[in-house]
Parts: sequence; C-alpha cells; structure tokens
Amino acid sequence: MTAGLTALLLPLAAAVGLAAPAEAATSATASYAKTSDWGNGFEGKWTVKNTGTTTLSSWKVEWDFPAGTTVTSSWDAVVTGSDNHWTAKDSGWNAILAPGASVSFGFNGTGTGAPSGCKVNGAPCDGSTQPGDAAPSAPGTPDATDITDTSVKLTWSAATDDHGIKDYEVLRGGAKVATVTGLTYSDTGLTAGTDYSYTVRARDTADQTGPAGGARTVRTTGGGSGPGTGTAVKLGYFAGWGVYGRNYHVKNLVTSGSAAKITHINYAFGNVKEGKCAIGDPWADYQKTYDADQSVDGVADTSDQPVQGNFNQLRKLKKAYPDLKVLWSFGGWTWSRGFGEAVQNPAAFAKSCHDLVEDPRWADVFDGIDLDWEYPNACADDYCDTSGPAAFKTMMQAVRSEFGTGSLVTAAVTADASADGKMDSSDYAGAAPYADWFNVMTYDFFGSWAGKEKGPTAPHSPLTAYEGIPQDGFDSAAAIAKYKTKGVPAGKLLLGIGSYGRGWTGVTQSAPGGSATGAAEGTFQKGIEDYKVLKGSCPSTGTVAGTAYAHCGTDWWGYDTPATITSKMTWAKDQSLGGAFFWEFSGDTTDGELLAAIDSGLKD
Repeated sequence: MTAGLTALLLPLAAAVGLAAPAEAATSATASYAKTSDWGNGFEGKWTVKNTGTTTLSSWKVEWDFPAGTTVTSSWDAVVTGSDNHWTAKDSGWNAILAPGASVSFGFNGTGTGAPSGCKVNGAPCDGSTQPGDAAPSAPGTPDATDITDTSVKLTWSAATDDHGIKDYEVLRGGAKVATVTGLTYSDTGLTAGTDYSYTVRARDTADQTGPAGGARTVRTTGGGSGPGTGTAVKLGYFAGWGVYGRNYHVKNLVTSGSAAKITHINYAFGNVKEGKCAIGDPWADYQKTYDADQSVDGVADTSDQPVQGNFNQLRKLKKAYPDLKVLWSFGGWTWSRGFGEAVQNPAAFAKSCHDLVEDPRWADVFDGIDLDWEYPNACADDYCDTSGPAAFKTMMQAVRSEFGTGSLVTAAVTADASADGKMDSSDYAGAAPYADWFNVMTYDFFGSWAGKEKGPTAPHSPLTAYEGIPQDGFDSAAAIAKYKTKGVPAGKLLLGIGSYGRGWTGVTQSAPGGSATGAAEGTFQKGIEDYKVLKGSCPSTGTVAGTAYAHCGTDWWGYDTPATITSKMTWAKDQSLGGAFFWEFSGDTTDGELLAAIDSGLKD
C-alpha cells in the first residue's frame, strides 16, 4: 500500500539528483519526486540507487528545504530535521543495497518548496566525487550509566574524519535532543519506567553529518506497574459473542484458572458506527440474564437489574480479582470500516467513546479503551481506507485527550512489516506517545482464506522468518523490529498469541510449503480451529520458526502450543517488550493451559 493521497500531480521522473555515498569504493545516485499534492500538503519520494561495484551497508540522504516547507511524517526511513536541513537514514531493515539495487522512502510535507543541496553520505547528489570530502564515520554505540527515574548519562567512542570532528548530535527515538562537543551527554526530564532508544552521529568541520552509530535502549527506573517497568502485561481478549455457540462465559475465566494469571481483559467488541462508538451486542453485553450456576459469584441476576449480561459478570470478576483491569475494545476486523468516518471529526468520536465507556450504568466495569482499527490508510478484503497516514495518530491523540491520563488507552495494530505494507501506511510512532501500549497482531500471517486455499501451507504465527516463508516481513520478529526502528518503544509493544490454528486439507507434504486442495474443516468455520480441539484431533508433528505445525491424514494445521508459547515469552522478555496478549479465551483448554504458558513464560 502507498502512504499518502492518490492525486498524482507530478510523474516520478520529475526528479532532483541525490547524493552518492561517502564510502571510498562505492558510489550511488538518487532522485526525488513529488508524487502527490493536495493543496495544503504533498507527498515526496526519494529513490537511492547503488551505482557502484560493492554493496552499501547503509545510506543517509540530506537536503535543504526553503523556509515554510517541512516534513510532517515519513516511512521506510528515519527522517529528522534541524532548521531547514533534513536528514533521512535507512531504517536498518532496508540498509543493505547490492550493486545496481535501489530503495525508496517517502514522506508527507507542507509547503511548496523543492529540495536543494542534496547529499548521500556526504557526497554530491549526481554521483560525482569530491576527493577528501568524506563524511565522518559512525561513533560508537553509547553506553548508559547513572540511570534514574528521570535521567541517564550516555558515553560513546569518537568518530573519525579527514577534516576533523566538530561536534556530536545525540538522538532519542530518532529525534535530535542535543549537540555536544565531547563524548558524553546526560539526558534529563525523562519519564519513569519508560524505554528510550539513543544513537549518536558526528558532524565534521565541513558541516558534513555522518551516519548514526548503534542504538542503545535504556529503561528508566520507577514508574509503578505496566509496560517497560518490570511488570509484564498479560492480556486476554474476551469475545462477547462467545456466550452463544461457544457457550463461553466470564465464569470460565475463573474455573479455568485464567483469571488469576492475567492482568488485563479486552472486552470485544464495541461497534464504530456513524462516526461514534456504539454498543456491539446489547443482549450479550448487558441484557442476558445469568442464573446462579453461570454467575461468577454464584448469585443469579434479577429481573430489575439495570445491567446484566457480560458487563455485570465482569463487574463481579473485578470484585473477586481487585487488581484486574478491563478495557472495552472497539472495532475489530469487521467494524474497522467505521473508523474512516470517525476520524473525520476525531474530537466528536473521542467524546462519544468516553460517554459510552463511562456510562454510569457500567463506568465501574471499564478502566479504559482499546481501539482495534486494523487497517488505517490501507486495504483489507474489498475495502480501502483513505484517511491518510496521519489519521491514526490524530485519533489516538484525540482519545487520549478525552480520556485523560487516568484511563488506559491502547490499540491493536498491524504486524505487516513487508515493504510498503500496512505498517508503512500510518504514523504508528507518532501515535505511540498517546497509547499505554500497542497489541501487535502477530498472527494470521498465513491461512487458507480466499485465494490461498491451495497453499502453500505455512504456520499462521511464525516467530521468525524461515527458508521458504511465503512473504517477507510476515513474522513476529520482523514486525517488532520494524516498530522499534520506527521509534515505538519496546515497552509499549505486546506480542500477540492466537488460541487457534489455521489449516488446509488435501495436503501430502508434512513440512510447511506443501500444496492443498482447500481449507480444512473447522467447528465454526473452514480453515480455523480452536487449540482445545486441535490438541486432541491433530497433535503437533513438528515445529518451524518458533511455532508448531501438525500433519494428520491429509489435513495440515499451524498453531501454538504451551511449549512454543513459552519460547515466545522468553523471546519477548529478551526484546524488553511490555508483555503479551491473547486472542481469545474460548479457544484455550478448560484448564487454560495456553494462558498458563504466557503467565509462567513472562515471569522473571
């Protein structure tokens, strides 16, 4: 998907030359094009090409805009600005360029000016050379010491340059926070219990800026409980419709032992309708009458209760587990289409959500809101959202402003880390400051849905890439890495776990990558089945990329088991993530063994 608007006013060939790398045995060119213009803003695109004979390991583009022209957001590069000077550095995952290869990144901006003074790694835009005009080398990765609730001291090794080093720029989350002449800097005014990422780059006496060195992630001390503070979030989605065919109720969280192992519940889903938050299913939400056997506390509902249903059962659950927090999730795959209208007036949308969540009938049930806009400014099925790359950030900002700091505000976000995929379509890093955390949906990468019924077979929730994976960027590690690169703190990312498998039938090959004749049969839907069923009907026969698969008869399923979840939780801790979340409770066994694996795996 292409970020930005669709009115193409200038062809890609309307280009300005870009600079060549400052590596002695390499050369490069680049070009700029304004790809869209919508009056008060525009979309620009840079394309860097390796015209040399050796591989580039990194690239950095610099240019100047005239006063009044600025960059407002970007994708596929880390873009920073100082006065009218702009710098774009590779995002890590797209740093390497083989001879003849090219890479593009884009940005949105305001103003009417064109770029000038272009450089790549300090050399001229057109690929010509300037002997003795190399940019500085990268400084060392900073060390972090004297870490407190609000400050950290950084120290790094010097860069080298043929002109001599003038000063160093310290970047936090890709944005410059200081310029110093020495090899140390103390950053203050930070937030307790928060993850920060620091890099340092050098500038020489010819005012050439070199590439940034390695990144150092720092977590400030203190901050109480929550992501990035040492207390992992263990969250599960409770699907309101489970009270129907699945016969799954809030009380099952108690009898399975799951209620004692989780920190948060997301109740799914509220609707997004006519630009507002709305009730999803009144009967399941607050009208269904529970008898004593089904009720959390063993007390039956009465006919004169103002609130019955799942809301009242959640109220009783919170009374039994006082530390448990409950959020109301709005949207989901089907109802995400309503967000496009909602963000046309984000303040009104946010107020409607606050009014509904804080309705006096159930205000004590909910501790915040979760927004499941699953494809902002991107396409899904036969629908494409055209809200623009800034819409998600705008929505999160409005909701945080309305709910304030006393409520939780979270969001479920895409795990599509492919080039120009859903993650590149919206400003997730810009939205992160307004969210307590993001639920990264690291599942459903692959499955036997329309167009994929004949395979290739692949696990739907791979932790890492593997040889033969059907799509680059469709794995959990790639998703988390890309969010970090974009500037989302690790402590605000939760790893997603599915309580189900996705499968095919007519499969003869046991290992992933086989062909099929269609979707395997499932209890409620073809191609999908709960773990509690698959555990007995089609036990795991192998593992790949940190998850399990099973070949039984001619059926092939990919799903997580307690063992693979335990390994994923170890990985999540190694990545300093805020925790994990689980979709959804009814797919687990009656004794909650998948949730138990999340709980035990996240403990220190």
